Amino acid sequence: MPVKKYKPTSPGRRFMTVSSFEEVTKTTPERSLTVHLRTASGRNSSGRITVRHRGGGHPKLYRIVDFRRSKRDVPGRVAAIEYDPNRSARIALIHYADGEKRYILSPIGLSVGATVSAGPGAEIRPGNALPLSAIPLGTTVHNLELNPGAGGKLVRSAGGAAQLIAREGGQATIRMPSGEVRRIDVRCYATIGQVGNVEHENQNIGKAGKSRWRGWRPAVRGMTMNPFDHPHGGGEGRSGAGGNPQTPWGKPALGFRTRHNKKTDRMIVRRRKK
Repeated sequence: MPVKKYKPTSPGRRFMTVSSFEEVTKTTPERSLTVHLRTASGRNSSGRITVRHRGGGHPKLYRIVDFRRSKRDVPGRVAAIEYDPNRSARIALIHYADGEKRYILSPIGLSVGATVSAGPGAEIRPGNALPLSAIPLGTTVHNLELNPGAGGKLVRSAGGAAQLIAREGGQATIRMPSGEVRRIDVRCYATIGQVGNVEHENQNIGKAGKSRWRGWRPAVRGMTMNPFDHPHGGGEGRSGAGGNPQTPWGKPALGFRTRHNKKTDRMIVRRRKK
């Protein structure tokens, strides 16, 4: 799936690249698997902005994707590969033998007409989901669960791939796309293969308006603000941070570890950063 380039008919078009969409076979989503998505523009239930630079964006329907893969030992046929505006990966529409329809993430090598299934006895093929205890060592996987039955939480974006490198006792050792090595319960399910749309990382947005379509608002530099609004603000003329770079709330911005989760620290064998 190569990246499509445009002729430079305008400044915004000059460097813009988009996906060719050649793998997409259906343009309209399955109506029974969509819900209306109301965005909160980065605000929590109290109305406070908890994620900055969000808002606007093109209206879109949310596609209900089956991350849990709870349809065990029921074969399904890939009816279509579709574009999903809510994620970087493509999604595959599955028609199961009992008549039910579901969406799953579309891995590399999955095409229309292929058969997928989930369960301990499934074949080792792209799109099939198995517990880590039944997957051979060295296999590339995605859509990993963190807790058995909770649904896939890890490695779900375009081009993502983790590798099963060891098993010991009730724990499997996984090398994540970031380079982090961590342990996961062997009862957790994972899907075979690498997430499709690998060329997504090579796309160039090209213009600011395209970010606004995606719901991203401008990020203002701290040094252009007043001292009241940011630690970098103030000063006569152009002035730097005046010390170490900080967040708007005074925390160190570079190299400062913000992860504090004692419950899962013991599961990390090697961090992605030294």
